[in-house]
Amino acid sequence: MQSILEVLSPTNLLFIIQGFGMTLYISFLVIVLSTIIGTLLALMRNGKHSFLRMLASIYIEFIRNVPNLLWIFTIFLVFQVKSTPAGIIAFTLFTSAALAEIIRGGLNAINHGQVEAGMSQGFTPVQIMYYIVLPQAIRKMLPAIISQFVTVIKDTSLLYSVIALQELFGSSQILMGRYFEPEQVFTLYLLIALIYFLLNFSVSTFSRNLSKKWEQATE
Repeated sequence: MQSILEVLSPTNLLFIIQGFGMTLYISFLVIVLSTIIGTLLALMRNGKHSFLRMLASIYIEFIRNVPNLLWIFTIFLVFQVKSTPAGIIAFTLFTSAALAEIIRGGLNAINHGQVEAGMSQGFTPVQIMYYIVLPQAIRKMLPAIISQFVTVIKDTSLLYSVIALQELFGSSQILMGRYFEPEQVFTLYLLIALIYFLLNFSVSTFSRNLSKKWEQATE
């Protein structure tokens, strides 16, 4: 019991909280930036301008079909970007490509007849997108988007082993060097697993509840 309490000391817990803060910081920036870039890419790929459509298609297909791990190494080693910016840039590149396809699929799921109806009422393309297409598309693609967000949070654990970025999992690995007894190792890993679970479960639960509210509002 004493050995387990050593693992759960206030100093260790504070160290883990600092790593958790880094995980939240990176995840939040990646999610915000990727959503903005992914939306622009989806609109470009669905647009009428052939060059922009081709540009978006090349970006999306090339980025998302190469492992994210390779992008992390490339940004960090080839371009010699510091650990934290390198992690944010690499994850944003990869996640924006994945989100672009999710968003494009949501936009394409809307019946074109509704767009034509909006045009017949004198709506501009921007008004049609804002008032007709996006509200319905968001409902359809929200589960897939939230799933991608959860993947981002979990995959930040790659950053310690690849570029020594001290996020949540990295903090546990640093502490692991101090403890060797099986119950200590189990306690530390269980604590980290619970933190990841509670965070991702909260995000998923929020998504489900929001989807139910939207469904009830449209009934």
